[in-house]
Amino acid sequence: MRRTLAVAWMVCLSACQTNPPAPTARLDALPLDQAVAVATDSLAAQTQKLPAFLARIESLTKRTLLLDPSLDAATGQQTALTHRFDQLVADRLRARHTQFDVLPFRRTSVARAQMLLVGSITRHEADRQVFQLHLALLDLKSGVVVAQASSRARDAGFDTTPTPYYRDTPVLLLKDHVVEGYLRTTQAAPGQPADAAYLQRVSAVATIQEATGAYDAARYQEALGLYRDAARDPAGEQMRALNGVYLTNWKLGHTAEAEQAFGQLVALGLANRALGVKFLFNPNSTEFWSDPKISGPYNLWLRQIARQAAVGQVCMDVIGHTSRTGSEAYNDRLSEQRAAAIQRRLEQEAPALAGRMKPSGVGYRQNLVGTGTDDASDALDRRVEFRITGC
Repeated sequence: MRRTLAVAWMVCLSACQTNPPAPTARLDALPLDQAVAVATDSLAAQTQKLPAFLARIESLTKRTLLLDPSLDAATGQQTALTHRFDQLVADRLRARHTQFDVLPFRRTSVARAQMLLVGSITRHEADRQVFQLHLALLDLKSGVVVAQASSRARDAGFDTTPTPYYRDTPVLLLKDHVVEGYLRTTQAAPGQPADAAYLQRVSAVATIQEATGAYDAARYQEALGLYRDAARDPAGEQMRALNGVYLTNWKLGHTAEAEQAFGQLVALGLANRALGVKFLFNPNSTEFWSDPKISGPYNLWLRQIARQAAVGQVCMDVIGHTSRTGSEAYNDRLSEQRAAAIQRRLEQEAPALAGRMKPSGVGYRQNLVGTGTDDASDALDRRVEFRITGC
């Protein structure tokens, strides 16, 4: 019976790919719970638009579904808001759409799952008081998007503070090819293949998410083991895994191991031709943040950035960024001064880099968050970026 149902589903899916249901979008901004309900209900409705006999099949068996936690599309981070989004989606599925059996997103669940749900949320470019929500439902066997829906939520004082792992990360993870693939998939049209860089690594992604859950709960030894498992997986060569190995070793006081992991993280970022690092400075200054709890590892970071850049014999632009506080002209000057300060520190660590770096500042023109709150939620706006250039 189970084999018959599976075959019927695949035949049905094949027919669906010929004439896939259209994605749906709600353009007016709603309260968050209503916006989530609209998008989630739309996904379920699109699966019901498949050939008529699928409804009879679905009445006989539930579809096992994984929900890979959503990301802020502007930063690649999980936040308090994305966690709320995920919880509302899961609650809606369990309450209203019982044809889906929502499994925990763990590596042991991947082999059992038939479908995968991904989501993203970010501020709307034209109206900063509105958040854009995207959901996409994938068939894991075929790798095809079977439904996609979007809606908008009106900002009601949403908490966009990053979760502990993303708060503590020293680097911008948005440029990781797996994160980029995940975010592209959340907006893919039905009938289109999911991003291969993401889909081929779902098992490793699930392990990384398990590790991140342990890290967020301060179970650092458990998290370290899981991050190491992910990093050893051929599919686990991801910035999120290496970043986790660094963070957990640092939390556990394993300084040498942390530095080794950070060096690997830097090498991967430079191989991808861009690396953003969260160096925080004292206000109106080129001096690092005075609190050693924040700036304690900065010498380690600088040492490894210098070493990896020197070994790779790369040339790079060193680009300073600031948050949206103060005038544009002031922030342009300050961000360039900070980039120049980083350049000098790197040349002290690796004299071979002299003449291979060009400092510049863009102020707040390339903000990722853009709120100007100057707290943990917009720390990525106060980064220094290293972009590989021709020598």
